[in-house]
Amino acid sequence: MEWRHTGSPRPNMSRVQKSAGKFFASIFWDQDGIHLIDYISKGQTINVEYYSPLLVQLKDIPKEKRRGKFTKGVLFLHDNAPAHRTLATQKKLAFLGFHCLDHPPYSPDLAPSDNRLFPGLKKWKCRHFSSDAEVIAAAETWLDGQPSEFFFF
Repeated sequence: MEWRHTGSPRPNMSRVQKSAGKFFASIFWDQDGIHLIDYISKGQTINVEYYSPLLVQLKDIPKEKRRGKFTKGVLFLHDNAPAHRTLATQKKLAFLGFHCLDHPPYSPDLAPSDNRLFPGLKKWKCRHFSSDAEVIAAAETWLDGQPSEFFFF
């Protein structure tokens, strides 16, 4: 409802095109670049059943990608999402040899992905993609095109 005179023209109503929906990805990275990107299928939730096999898949990637730099192990920082805080996930991380850093609650300055990776990807808000494959290709092209200094936090 709005107030207008009886003879004034009706305002133009823009029609919003329906979004195809959100697209989720788990991205593991360090100061030298991306280690692993796993795209989550629609309707799947991030829970222990999803996250544990992903950690197993991640286990040997730092050794392969960072030969010569990998000596003492992996310091692992992730946020306080429920799938990350469960006892099963903590046991899996310890079993795989990852040393977890505690992420203080309500600490935006310690969320590197939120401050570093995602703002650049969010600049595409007005860009429309016709398929999930097109989104994946565009995101990977953007990430691959970043200089090594971009990942150094």
